Amino acid sequence: MAKQSVVVKSGEGTQLSVLGCEVRFLCEPGNTDRNFSLMEVVLPKDQGPPPHDHPWDEAYYVVEGQVRFLLGTEETIFTSGDFIYAPGGTLHAFQGAADQPARVLVFDSPATAGDFFKDVDREVKIIPDDLRKIPEIGLRHQLRFQPSP
Repeated sequence: MAKQSVVVKSGEGTQLSVLGCEVRFLCEPGNTDRNFSLMEVVLPKDQGPPPHDHPWDEAYYVVEGQVRFLLGTEETIFTSGDFIYAPGGTLHAFQGAADQPARVLVFDSPATAGDFFKDVDREVKIIPDDLRKIPEIGLRHQLRFQPSP
């Protein structure tokens, strides 16, 4: 099947709720033969994934707000216009760092993270009861949660 152009206007695209964060797909894995995907993530203060690693690469561009980002053992606050690249296998975590939610573009290659997000959106409905499902969902997608360094 030949690849086709994709246009996603403001407010469009598949939208998920993942552990207090909003995830909107700008370019779905199927549009790129799973070579990459692009998501917009809204991170409220102190919300976002705990430390984890996985075999695929991810890149982040902070569109607005402040994001607390753990990359390896270094924790830094990033702001609008900052870019972060986390090669596969790198321990990382990120959360909103201010009262105003942050907006971040997340690029993954090959496209893998979206499947994890979709499973969490579908399977984790009751907090905190369903939180126990997260590590198993992660393992299904080669995503391993780790203790903070």
